[in-house]
Amino acid sequence: MSMIWWWAGAIGAARKRRDDDPTAAASAGSEQEAFQSVALVVGSTGIVGTSLIDILPLPDTPGGPWKVYALSRRPPPPWHPPPSSSVTHIHADLTDSAAAAAALAPLTDITHVFYVAWTWRATEEENCEANSAMLRNVLSAVVQNCPSLVHVTLQTGTRHYFGRYSGTRVHDPPYAEDLPRLDMPVFYYDQEDVVLLDTVARRGGAVSWSVHRPNIIFGFSPRCAINLICSLCVYAAICRKEGAPLRWPGFRGGWEGFITPSDADLVAEHHIWAGVEPMAKNEAFNCSNGDVCTWKKLWPMLAGRFGLEWVGYEGEESRFELTEAMAGKDEALWAEIVKENELVATQVSEVANWWSVDTSADQHGLDSVIIDSMNKSKEHGFLGFRNTFKSLSFNTCIDRLKAYKIVP
Repeated sequence: MSMIWWWAGAIGAARKRRDDDPTAAASAGSEQEAFQSVALVVGSTGIVGTSLIDILPLPDTPGGPWKVYALSRRPPPPWHPPPSSSVTHIHADLTDSAAAAAALAPLTDITHVFYVAWTWRATEEENCEANSAMLRNVLSAVVQNCPSLVHVTLQTGTRHYFGRYSGTRVHDPPYAEDLPRLDMPVFYYDQEDVVLLDTVARRGGAVSWSVHRPNIIFGFSPRCAINLICSLCVYAAICRKEGAPLRWPGFRGGWEGFITPSDADLVAEHHIWAGVEPMAKNEAFNCSNGDVCTWKKLWPMLAGRFGLEWVGYEGEESRFELTEAMAGKDEALWAEIVKENELVATQVSEVANWWSVDTSADQHGLDSVIIDSMNKSKEHGFLGFRNTFKSLSFNTCIDRLKAYKIVP
């Protein structure tokens, strides 16, 4: 695989999007174009799905030229980036097996499935049932109808190693992919079993798979249940509106504890690499930027992008939760911010999830540091990385949110 492809992403070289390149768009729109690969991106409006449908159509993407089916529950919002002409949007509720089958039945030319969708329920047992059913509804249709299918990628996460934010350490970090499953329900395990046992195995080894476990994801997505960077930008904009400093809401552990973020574009590259690289077949991989950072370092950077003074960790007695702090006032404040800055019309609930910020800020103390290892990916040939402190993942996300006038 071309080193130039890895390097362009790693150093932040400008990727030429097809929607910005009239000649490429005209070429992509030609009915005569022969696609080498056909992708189904499940969860295409999510944080990694957005990156996948942005990167797959590019002329230098391995395995291309790619034709892309972008599958999501709802149509993209009006402020979603315009797709390449080689991307077809499809909408279906994957919790409805009949609706999923009807939407997928006409798609008989799929060669690769990139599954980056998920749903959230009140209990982990419900998560297990709902998420495995969604995945099974997709794969049962695709495996049956697509004779050219060669690979399925499944995105899970580092919660594979510590469960549902219980604060109870089971495995010591750094987390490696060969650590055993926990003796507790984790919906990622059920999804893996769907891929390995219920679906892909039915093709007698003709279809390979890979599992991708990113950590906390930094990315651009106008519609994502846990879009941390967008939520933080909305918080910063509200602080600026109120003339208040940007206060750290969480524990000391969240402030000083090490994290290994995952850039959404990097995760998308990881999926694509596994889809076309023989060395990556039938393996599970962690996927993070490859460096270590702290919110103590990133917080001043966020404040600076919005012209704010900032306040870091001030003691456990001073901590607060944004979910409570914003209750009853965020919608009105955000409506004023949107109007004053001529932003795209959004409700605060569409662009901010305070729970996701509170969860990231509450690491339950320094003894629950969440760090993974990228050794296995490197040993199998994946050389992509991001420098979080130069913030090709952090600042670039903020830049895109500002450019699309989602935040001021």
